[in-house]
Amino acid sequence: MKLLLDHTQRLNLHALLGAQRADVGSIRAIWAIQDRLALSADEEKAIELKREIVGGQERPETYGEFQPEMNLLNQALLEVLTEGDARGRVFTFPIPTYNITPAFDWDAPGLERLWEVTAKYGVPYFANFVNSDLSPDDARSMCCRLRLDTRALERRGGGLFGAAPQTGSIGVVTLNMPRLGYLAEDEADFLRRLDHLMQIARTSLETKRKVLEQFTARHLYPYTRFYLRGVFERTGSYWPHHFSTIGLVGMNEACLNLLGRDIGTPEGIAFAGRVLDHMREQLAVFQAETGHLYNLEATPAESTSYRLARIDRELYPQIQFANTADVARGAEPFYTNSSQLPVNYSDDVFHVLDLQDGLQARYTGGTVLHIFLGEAAPDPLAVKRFVRKVCQRYRLPYFTLSPSFSVCPADGYLKGEQPQCPRCGAETEIYSRIVGYLRPVQQWNAGKQAEFALRRHFRIAE
Repeated sequence: MKLLLDHTQRLNLHALLGAQRADVGSIRAIWAIQDRLALSADEEKAIELKREIVGGQERPETYGEFQPEMNLLNQALLEVLTEGDARGRVFTFPIPTYNITPAFDWDAPGLERLWEVTAKYGVPYFANFVNSDLSPDDARSMCCRLRLDTRALERRGGGLFGAAPQTGSIGVVTLNMPRLGYLAEDEADFLRRLDHLMQIARTSLETKRKVLEQFTARHLYPYTRFYLRGVFERTGSYWPHHFSTIGLVGMNEACLNLLGRDIGTPEGIAFAGRVLDHMREQLAVFQAETGHLYNLEATPAESTSYRLARIDRELYPQIQFANTADVARGAEPFYTNSSQLPVNYSDDVFHVLDLQDGLQARYTGGTVLHIFLGEAAPDPLAVKRFVRKVCQRYRLPYFTLSPSFSVCPADGYLKGEQPQCPRCGAETEIYSRIVGYLRPVQQWNAGKQAEFALRRHFRIAE
């Protein structure tokens, strides 16, 4: 049952994908249809030998036989994403993740569009499996940041192929690291306070898990109950393959408040590494004691980084923020995302990668490094070379190239941050990646707008 398309059918496929992107391109909430999409240039080993199922019936062909069709779908999707909508706006969903493995064919025909859409909009995410102990079969990218190590599911039985689509996170608790740094007397006191917060997070997540099980058993989540029925038949519970996730915000400000040094210093990096290792050890204890899966995430904290900073400004006027000097002049405060460097730390991308690589690799539940560009990269081939170099030289698991761009209501797409259209003078929308997805900067919360004003942009070699 090979899928062979003539010219007309190819155009229909292009139109169909365009209609789907238009449906999910306007975000009000992330519904189930507004999904991340993990893509690969070749078939993953976990399914390539599986027989295809059509209409509920197994057929003799295996999924691995459909490489040409997969290439066609990849190319059509990339063409739609590169074009954007009729006004030049980017399609913000799906969030496509491309798995880069040691066998990735960098010169494969049809992938030119991947580098073009990355250079223009920065849409794709890249999952680095080149310098990783994971393979694409071991991980599932669940959203703009959450990434699950499915090897834990295999150890639970039932097999990866059946379990991996039936996993996720029941919830995320984000810990306020700057406040811990401000209140703690020393590192030992910091870790004691951290343990207390992690116990509270554990109680919250265990309570939520119990409630979810009860609600699912009472048919209050009928679709979820249906899709997780196989898990229930094997284990007697609906949610045992879902993780409980604990994350953090503001490790840089924790260093400033406790050590008087930022996270880019040797002291700051070493401290952050010890804290992340300690959190991983605690989560392993939680997992052993509860029998439930736990992981550590660099949570996006899109609103939390602003909300917690505002609360702390009222409670602790002397606390350090990511933008303390600007706050003194009336700006809104914010905390730096997870354990990342300050957004204005450096414009040397490889210096930032060198400093972040060891910390990014410590997360078990997802992290991402956004490489912000001032405008579209002029050469898609330079994008390809850069992505290849990052994957070959670094361990960081997940990254994007994120150019800023503007959209005029009359003239469409414009490179870079242009508040007014140079052609007609109209006010434009300036787009950038707020945390995980691309949105007009005018729609960001005040804390994120303060962050955007401080961001330093990188240049990649042409």
